[in-house]
Amino acid sequence: MTWLARTRLAVVVIGLAGPGVTAAQAVAPLPATARKPVAEQYHAVTVVDDYRWLENWDAAAVRAWSDSQNAHTRAVLDALPARGAIAQRVRELLSTAGASYWDPERRGGVLFALKVQPPKQQPLLVTLPSADDPGGERVVLDANAFDSTGGTTIDFYVPSPDGQRVAVSLSRSGSEDGTLHVFEASSGRELGDTIAHIQYPTAGGSVAWASDGRGFYYTRYPHAGERPAADLHFYQQVYFHRLGSPDSTDVYVLGRDFPRIAEIALTRSEDGRFLVTVENGDGGEFAHYVSGPSGAWIQVTHFADRVTRAALGTDGFLYLVSLDGAPRGKVLRVPLDHPTLAAAEVVVEQDTAAIDGILATGTRLFVTEVAGGPSGIRVVDLRSRRRGRVPLNPVSAVLELAPEGGDGLLYLATSFTEPPAWYRYDAATGEVRRTALFLRSPADFSDVEVVRAFATSRDGTRIPMSIIRRRGTKLDGRNPTLLSGYGGFGLSVSPAFSARRRVWLDQGGVYVVANLRGGGEYGDEWHSAGNLTRKQNVFDDFIACARWLIDKAYTSPARLAVEGGSNGGLLMGAALTQHPELFRAVVSSVGIYDMLRVELFPNGEFNTTEYGSVKAPDQFRALYAYSPYHRVVDGTRYPAVFLRTGEHDGRVDPANSRKMAARLQAASGSGLPVLLWTSPSAGHGFGTPLDERIADQVDVFAFLFDQLGVTYRPVGQGRALP
Repeated sequence: MTWLARTRLAVVVIGLAGPGVTAAQAVAPLPATARKPVAEQYHAVTVVDDYRWLENWDAAAVRAWSDSQNAHTRAVLDALPARGAIAQRVRELLSTAGASYWDPERRGGVLFALKVQPPKQQPLLVTLPSADDPGGERVVLDANAFDSTGGTTIDFYVPSPDGQRVAVSLSRSGSEDGTLHVFEASSGRELGDTIAHIQYPTAGGSVAWASDGRGFYYTRYPHAGERPAADLHFYQQVYFHRLGSPDSTDVYVLGRDFPRIAEIALTRSEDGRFLVTVENGDGGEFAHYVSGPSGAWIQVTHFADRVTRAALGTDGFLYLVSLDGAPRGKVLRVPLDHPTLAAAEVVVEQDTAAIDGILATGTRLFVTEVAGGPSGIRVVDLRSRRRGRVPLNPVSAVLELAPEGGDGLLYLATSFTEPPAWYRYDAATGEVRRTALFLRSPADFSDVEVVRAFATSRDGTRIPMSIIRRRGTKLDGRNPTLLSGYGGFGLSVSPAFSARRRVWLDQGGVYVVANLRGGGEYGDEWHSAGNLTRKQNVFDDFIACARWLIDKAYTSPARLAVEGGSNGGLLMGAALTQHPELFRAVVSSVGIYDMLRVELFPNGEFNTTEYGSVKAPDQFRALYAYSPYHRVVDGTRYPAVFLRTGEHDGRVDPANSRKMAARLQAASGSGLPVLLWTSPSAGHGFGTPLDERIADQVDVFAFLFDQLGVTYRPVGQGRALP
């Protein structure tokens, strides 16, 4: 951090380095950044870009500039006096937790799952006899042993129907550029089959095994030479691979008429039917195909049908979530022997909560739903149509559903104060029992309460928030407060447990999660009110939440910080450029800031169905009006800013962070620091090793506590004071 004279070490060096220059600056001064203006016209509007040259990561000058920014940031953060104590506490919380289990799937009488076990850097793929017997666990693949550097992670896995083999996508350095490997489940022995580039951040990746277990369908990107190099992350299609054969002989199945920005997901039912879901980019338009009895593929829905989700039942039906006339969703079903929407019947009508997902078992339909952030599970008896609910704790969230034979259900639930745990629901009795798969966390939240509140946005819309605070917190305007948000792509921000949040609360902090428009917290209308040309609503919602916290004496602008990542990074950029007076500090990770050029990068083209395109005049005007990079004004007193990105990010090009840092460093008149950190071994966040995630969190807390004037006190020494 580029400290001011008022910060702790500045007093020591003022006489040596000149007014306003700190010890950290003397060790690693803020790099000079050349302005090289490039003018471009959009619909008769001339836009000048001073830092276009920073987009070219292949240029030696850009890499040297990035290295100098990293050196400056490292010197600043490492010099913060509380960093060592913060590091000790964060490591204690994040590296000593028990195991957690994700993505369980039962095949051949064996339960597969991904296991996260600190202090291991990456997950393991394991098998268990059941969710009640983790002691019988066997390791199929330990990503830490596969790559001793800790740089390789498991993107996803799919076991064969008999559970004898498992296909696993592995990627390195957070790139999400996955190579498929096949392992023998009983021994962990790798078979010879590998398929490169089966997954990439633009459209993900997917696999579905054939019924005989001797081959599988998979998503395939173009190979080198099939299309120009710029197109190798587009045009995803479906191919079939037979075990033991080279991938060069794999057979095309489906997808040549799909959009350039198609995102494909493959699913297989227990009785051997296949479902292909195709999303048109990231904006929420879906089409669905099922395999017919003869092997032909039948299109059931089109993008215009407004069907968002589908699930294969074991009763001969395909279940669909439709938004047609039901913005919060209704569930249809069509017979698989005649899979047309014309034959659909409604099995679940729209309710007050928005449908987030569905799972069909023998005679039950389980519907996950969300209402303003917290989520739940609705249960529908498909014979009697009787409805019920799975009992859940208040202000909690359901993260995953997994079938467990017949009408059995496993579900993963959590809250802001309770670690995630897998529960078993008995559909016949309605009873719920926690399994042996639950996270034991060293973070105790028994002294913490969650308050639900609503702010009023500029147009009168009520915006929900979850306020996490220690009991007895005084509303005196002095609490260091951290406000986060996302607001995009129809994704709901639901309650989630975070051990690292204990560090903030222990210093007298208040943590707030805002549920903004653009997400899916109230269904399709909530999403569409914050996308395309309506994106400004998201920023207005966030500002309303900040002002509410100030008005209600939770905090003050001098004690208010905000954080967000990815689309939430765009939110941070808009908030700090539109209302810099409201915040003292901003932490923005892997964010999008140049909204005029983002679509020129691979994943940015997929995002055009959510954000819009500069090619359309009305969408250009909306994008240009809020684009954070273009809204920076010279001489403005901006808050302290910490921008974080990863060199291997395939979702948001790191050039966004480089350009935004350069522009803010040149423009800010506050004297507060603008820091940029580019991780050389990470991407958008997925697959980051545990040690690096710990170091990242330490940097964030050290930066925020310093900026908000919090004297860090180790646990047990009382509440920190301003």
